[in-house]
Parts: sequence; structure tokens; C-alpha cells
Amino acid sequence: MRTAAAQLAFAEITKRYDTRVVLDRVSFTVRPGERIGVIGDNGAGKSTLLRLMAGVERADNGEVTVVAPGGVGYLPQSLELPRHATVADVIDLALAELRELEARMRAAEHALADPEAGLGGQDGGPAVDYARLVAEFEARGGYEADVRVDAALHGLGLPGLDRARPVGTLSGGERSRLALAATLAADPELLLLDEPTNDLDDRAVAWLEQRLRAHRGTVVAITHDRVFLERVTATILEVAEGHVRRYGDGYPGYLVAKAAERAARLRAYEEWKQELARHSGLVAANAGRMAAIPRKMAKAGMGTGAWRARSRTHGAAGRVRQSQQRMRWLTDNPAPRPPDPLRFTPAFAANKADGAVGGTADGAVSGPLDGAVGGAAGGAVSGAVAVLDGVRVGSRLRLEALTVRSGERLLVTGPNGAGKTTLMRVLAGELQPDAGTVRRAGRIGHLRQDEPAGPPDRTVLAAYADGRPGSPDEHADALLALGLFRPSDLRLRLGELSYGQRRRIELARLVSEPVDLLLLDEPTNHLSPQLVEQLEEALTSYEGALVIVTHDRRMRAAFTGSHLELNAGTTV
Repeated sequence: MRTAAAQLAFAEITKRYDTRVVLDRVSFTVRPGERIGVIGDNGAGKSTLLRLMAGVERADNGEVTVVAPGGVGYLPQSLELPRHATVADVIDLALAELRELEARMRAAEHALADPEAGLGGQDGGPAVDYARLVAEFEARGGYEADVRVDAALHGLGLPGLDRARPVGTLSGGERSRLALAATLAADPELLLLDEPTNDLDDRAVAWLEQRLRAHRGTVVAITHDRVFLERVTATILEVAEGHVRRYGDGYPGYLVAKAAERAARLRAYEEWKQELARHSGLVAANAGRMAAIPRKMAKAGMGTGAWRARSRTHGAAGRVRQSQQRMRWLTDNPAPRPPDPLRFTPAFAANKADGAVGGTADGAVSGPLDGAVGGAAGGAVSGAVAVLDGVRVGSRLRLEALTVRSGERLLVTGPNGAGKTTLMRVLAGELQPDAGTVRRAGRIGHLRQDEPAGPPDRTVLAAYADGRPGSPDEHADALLALGLFRPSDLRLRLGELSYGQRRRIELARLVSEPVDLLLLDEPTNHLSPQLVEQLEEALTSYEGALVIVTHDRRMRAAFTGSHLELNAGTTV
């Protein structure tokens, strides 16, 4: 059996794209046999890190050391495969090292059959070459490679896939699973996987987790899947702001360490504020005392001659000068303020006071609930924020009835194509049904699954402030206080942002305005695990109505509330 011998080390690595520094003097090592989870925001440099490990890209500065006698397997997040390529071509590409080793072994075998080849020579001759190649092929599990391909395809939900089938006839998810199966079947010593759980259902993810736990080598995987991190990885590498930090004790240890870091930042910030306030008070108090001290007097009151007052440079003056110097230093070196916790708030109090009913985030209303939210005036359902009756949207969604009440939590599940996103858009007022009625009350906030809209030349700050009173600059402090963006990010254009960064703008808008009905469609997609943890914490204290669609296993397991399961083409 192969022992874990892979060596992986980064020494002062810097990587730039044009003028943007993605990795800045990064150094770390990965021990043989470690299972590493790489996390961070979209666009932070995680995939760049993996490409450097795989040798697909080269660093601008520093040294990357990768030693893997048992081979390297690299699965990128997106695959570029020609449509005319077959399933067999994809498998052969992933097994290229084994296929090449087998070809050399067969060539050595033919050389043995040559009576003129001989058995001697400086390197021992064909017999020794053949024996060495066979030993290496067996150690790599070459004879079982195609059997492993079949097992991986079965485990990932593609049993009996025809090897002659063109990959152009496969869906994107099927192509991803095929590439993952072939990469795993190669059984390399060093596995580099970029978002391997994408496009996998729960059963396939469970199979993958078991397979990676049993891997006899080193695993480095980029993932947003927190359950995967808990079950597979023992070490976390967090990529943020050009740097890489290492955390031990798996994902739970990472969460403990991040909580301790936040507590330390909060203490440092409070101590900075207190010290600044103390020196400000000392300056103000002693300045008053100094004003009462005369500079000099012509004659002493007792007739003992001229008397000079105590110099203003003694006592109070010295303390004022020291405090002023300290204040200048504190002002020039402020302790960074920790981000405000994310918080969703309902708007019922304002609605009742103003009599505003039936508004949505986009101003679209279909059959508003008459009267106050808590009453039954005009036939409204008591306590309801949304009522759907006999709703049909083509063949995508059919609902006999659905009522969402104030404070209710509803988890919507179902297979792809069952109409989950369609339901969310109907609830938000963004899609009018072909039949049936929809009534709403209060303000509605919707975090969409698809890409947030916005002109690519609009800045982050302008997108956040869109539709709000005042100039965009007036909203900068509120956005920065959430910790979702740095000051230097506010002038970036939407076209320069990753998908996850654009979703952060939508999330910031949601938490900064009260909403009575919160619609979250796959809210964890493209968000870092740490931000997802903050989002979950914010939802626990939210008192409004919540409807959520999610494939996040950890979020679903912790969900408490009602459950609506949709099935494609059926009436619920």
C-alpha cells in the first residue's frame, strides 16, 4: 500500500493579475496525508492557490514546492471540454499518468521478448526496467483503475455511463461528475479539488466524503460546504485580502478561533476608545486649570518684593502636552472597529403606524391584504403577510393554497425544476401567475438565486445606495459598518466583482432596511462559510416571516419551522 509522501510548500509566493495582487508573500506547508479545506470569499484567490499547486500557473515571486511520487490529480471548478470528446476521452485524460505508465510497461514487456535485448547493462537491462515499471503500476493501482472509474461513476450518480457518448450531450452537472469520478479513479497521491460538491445531491456528497476520508494521500479541497469541511478536513486554510491563514482542529476549531479573533478585536477597539476619551478629558480639564494660572505678578501681596508665578510649562502644562501627543498617536493609529453583526428587522411597527400595507421591495402588488396585518378586515387572513390561492405558473408551479403568517418560518424543498425559485418570485411580486390570486402585506425583501442585476459600470456604493435618499457617499459609513466591503472596494465597478461580491451588495441592502417577509433563495451560494455563519445568526433573531430555499445541509439540519416540498408538475 502507498504511504503518504507528498510534500507541498509555499514560500513567499506573490501572484498578480495586471495590477491586482491576489496573493501577497504567502507562506505555508501541507504535511503528507493532511486533508485541507480552503475557504474564503469569491475572488479572494482560492482557485489561484490551487492552480499554483497543480502547476497550471506560475507565481510571480517565491517558490512553490510540490513533490508527489504517486501523482497529482487536479479538478478545476469549470471544465473546458470539446463537444466532440467522448466520455472515454475524459477518463483517459484523467488517467493520463497511469495510461502512460502502462504504455511504458508494455514496451518493456515487448523488449523482454526480443532475444537480442539481453538482461545486463548499466541499469540492469529490460528485465529490471520491466520489474520497476510493474511495481510502480501496481503501487498506483493501475490494474484496478477502470474498475474504480465504474465505482466512482456509480457513487456520483452516473451508473453505466456509455464510454462512447459525446460529452456535449451531457448536462453541465453530469460533465462535472464525470470529471470528478475520473480524477478520483486515478487515485493520485495529491488530490487538488475545486468545489467538488457542486452539482452533487446529498447521496453523492456522502459517497464523496467517505471516499476522501479513506484516501491514502493528501487532499486539498476548495469548498463552501460546511458539512463537508466538518466531515472531511482536519485543517483550514483561509484566503483573505491576499494572505493565507492556517487553522487547526478542523472546521469547529476554525469557528472557535474566529470567535476569539473577533472578541480580541472588540476588546482592542473598546480600549482604544476609552484611552482616547480619557486623554481628551485630561486635555480639557487641565486646559481650564492652566487658564487660571497668571503668567507673572509685579509685586507679592506681602510686600516681599517681586514674585513670579509658577511656569506654565510645569504641572498642568506638561500633562496637557503628553495627552495631546498621545491623542495624536491614537488618532493616527486607530484600532479597527469590528463589523456590526448582521441583523434583519421587521417593519410591522412602521407599517401599522403609517397604514402602509401591500408594498414590496420592488413596489409590485397583486391583490393586497386589506387592513392591518394582524386583523381580518376585508377578508384578510389573520396575521398573514402573503396568501396564495389557486396559483399556477405554466407547468412550473401549481399551488392550491399557501399562507405565510407573520413570524412563520417556511423551508421550501424539492428537486431541480420543481418550481422553488418560481414560487419565490411569485411571493416577491416579480412574477405574475397565469392563474390564481396573490395577496401580500408589509415590506418584502428578496435575495435572489440568479445573478443580481445592475449595470456593470455602476460602483459598489452606488448599487448599495440605489433608490435611497441622498447621495451615495452619505451611505458609505452604513455599508462599511457591516464589514462586507473594505473602503477601497466601494469604488469598484460591478463588472469587476465576483458573483459572491455582487450577492454581498444584495445582502447589505436587505439587512439595512426593515422587511416583514424575507425571501432567501439559496442564500449560502457563493458566500464564505464565515459569512454564512453570520447570516444564520442573524436569522435566529429575526421576528418577521421567513421563506427559504436552500441546499445547504447544515442550514437545513438546523432549520426549525414549517416545511413545503414541491414536486415538478404536481399540485401542492
